[in-house]
Amino acid sequence: MSGENEKPSLVYGEIKDNQNVLDLEKITIMKSAVDSEDVPMEHKIRLNQNGDDTNQTIKLYKRRWFIVLLFSSYSLCNSFQWIQYGIINNIFMRFYGVESFTIDWMSMIYMLTYIPFIFPVTWLLDKKGLRVIALVATAMNCAGTWIKVTSVRPNLFAVTMLGQFCCSLAQVFILGMPSKIASVWFGSEEVSTACSIGVFGNQLGIAIGFLVPPILVPNVEDMDQLAYHISIMFYITAGVATLLFLLVVMVFQERPELPPTQAQATARCISPEQYSYTASILRLLRNKPFLLLILTYGLNVGCFYAVGTLLNRMIIEHYPGEELNAGRIGLTIIIAGMVGSLICGIWLDRTKTYKQTTLTVYLMSFVGMLVYAFTLSLGHLWVVFLTAGALGFFMTGYLPLGFEFGVELTYPECEGTSSGLLNCSAQVFGIMFTICQGKIIDNYGTLAGNIFLCVFLFIGSVLTGLKSKFTNMTIDPKLVPLDTKGCTFKKIIMF
Repeated sequence: MSGENEKPSLVYGEIKDNQNVLDLEKITIMKSAVDSEDVPMEHKIRLNQNGDDTNQTIKLYKRRWFIVLLFSSYSLCNSFQWIQYGIINNIFMRFYGVESFTIDWMSMIYMLTYIPFIFPVTWLLDKKGLRVIALVATAMNCAGTWIKVTSVRPNLFAVTMLGQFCCSLAQVFILGMPSKIASVWFGSEEVSTACSIGVFGNQLGIAIGFLVPPILVPNVEDMDQLAYHISIMFYITAGVATLLFLLVVMVFQERPELPPTQAQATARCISPEQYSYTASILRLLRNKPFLLLILTYGLNVGCFYAVGTLLNRMIIEHYPGEELNAGRIGLTIIIAGMVGSLICGIWLDRTKTYKQTTLTVYLMSFVGMLVYAFTLSLGHLWVVFLTAGALGFFMTGYLPLGFEFGVELTYPECEGTSSGLLNCSAQVFGIMFTICQGKIIDNYGTLAGNIFLCVFLFIGSVLTGLKSKFTNMTIDPKLVPLDTKGCTFKKIIMF
């Protein structure tokens, strides 16, 4: 475009053929709407898509709450199964006749499966959308639960491992979704809260996974009776998973008919041909603040995975026969973390202080881990409940913080891609920390194992402070790409 009639592009630089570009008047309308502090529930805008003018209404649907709650429910069902073996580690060891480290792999398989599958799953999300991902996730989760129903015999450990693998594969289609659902369905002032609700379901599932298995599967000596209790737990899980699969098939919607924000309206005007998944990954890997976030997020959440997986072993070592209280302590960690997640989500929606909040929560996670490490062996379970709750409030509360900070740092890349890379880092560190801490506990005791995690949380705190320094840098707007299909635009207009 050239000459006197040249019009500004959506981003710096020229866009030829005038396709998918807003003319000056329409951009001005959207800019005023974005800059306004009081954006109405519905707002008329005009969009130019492939040269044609169209009218769209920005609207928030009540259905958005049902969608995010349905997602949270099947995320809950899946995450429950992550820890259902580990929290009664000693019972499953005896039932299947395997070593403690083998039962640890029932948790670590969730982490291991995520690493190779996250990239094809993220690509599928970009190409097929939310509904396909939700259907595959709930179908795999449902299949895994019924496979485990058939595995309740001491010689069928391989079958129960297969069922757990199916559920771990379903997790790949779940973990990175909260920020995507929040951006597609919710208004700009609700995104962090909606993301926290999505993460809330995952955390609640882990909480139930800590609490329910010790209740449903008591440590009885008779193997037939033990098999009966295990089968009851597996049947209940399978029934819930089947119901959730049917609900997703019947009512889960790809996206609202009308976009919830000006950002999503703009995103819908960009053709799929302009999007390159590989280019998006490469841009993220050249983003220094985001690379530091990948590392620090992995360190923090990896420590949480290790604590959750090995909690039964740590509690039983100091408090023999307290399997039920081990589950309750795990529940305390997660419930406190859910409160922390919701508070952080609401706080971010109101203040947008991502750097300061992230650094504060990270430092408190380190302090919480340090206090937990030195109080675990005091011989007072009530002290462990208190310190574990404080640890969970900050460590688990960091999960949605990391997601939302990642979206801010990687604008305007797709949320599913940035969340996928963050979760991939968490799984890698989760496996490493679980194996290393388990070996340290076996050889040197629980204090040494927990100090091992404290060291890495301290390193993560230092790197988080360094990340805050990096994020003060100004990014050249000319580097902002055009291929932003399906992403959250938090700063739509550039002149």
